[in-house]
Amino acid sequence: MISFPNAKINIGLNVLEKRADGYHNIESIFYPVKWCDAIEVISEEGNGNINISALGISIPGSPESNLCVKAYHLLSAKYKLPSLQLWLLKCIPMGAGLGGGSADAAFFLKLANNVFQLKLNVDELKLYAAQIGSDCSFFIENKPALVTGTGNISSPISLDLSNYYIAIIYPQIHMDTKNAYSLIKPHKRLNSLSDLIQAPISTWKETVINDFEEPIFKANPQLAELKNSLYQQGAQYASMTGSGSALYGIFDKNPQLTNLPSSHKIWINLPK
Repeated sequence: MISFPNAKINIGLNVLEKRADGYHNIESIFYPVKWCDAIEVISEEGNGNINISALGISIPGSPESNLCVKAYHLLSAKYKLPSLQLWLLKCIPMGAGLGGGSADAAFFLKLANNVFQLKLNVDELKLYAAQIGSDCSFFIENKPALVTGTGNISSPISLDLSNYYIAIIYPQIHMDTKNAYSLIKPHKRLNSLSDLIQAPISTWKETVINDFEEPIFKANPQLAELKNSLYQQGAQYASMTGSGSALYGIFDKNPQLTNLPSSHKIWINLPK
């Protein structure tokens, strides 16, 4: 069976405080977009083994470190799963702030739940997902959400950008999340993002902020220039997503995105 894990963008990202366990409490809005990977699982004889074959973008690290493999072993610790051949077509860039690896793992959990009739409900799937990665549980429901905690707590919100073009640009710069957090000075906010996004999108530029932009842009000024170019070409709102390095712009009309380096990957989420 085949599934198509999709990416997400962050609309605002507030780093509120550092926790005793070394992680950070955040507030962000996750919004799913249609930039997708593809995964296929094929049952094989035996049990307790998974073999992963990847196509598309090269994935660093050993197969055992892949989040889909971790998801398989989490389930197989409780349920008798057959051995699997997993094919992964990787299209969502890594180290971009788009959540592709977490999406792959979450969609694998949902796929395995359906194929092997594990009868796990949404809350149970989220518990498994939370053991894999902070933002993994968001992709279980895969709907716009206000995300808090370490990224593991999501509350549905009413946000519909389906009438807009969302242009995402990945400038081929890989960001290390742990290093990005080391550059941040956490601080509380007076207003929640869930309130700020009720205003017109054209006002978000002044109020809806990604805390990672200031230090990341300082180290990579070309990213600041890229964000400015999105506004110059008509974006209602533009931002870096996650800890970068991908940026996106929300447009009323199909953007032309001229004068960008040929190495940049460009993807546009079209209106309904």
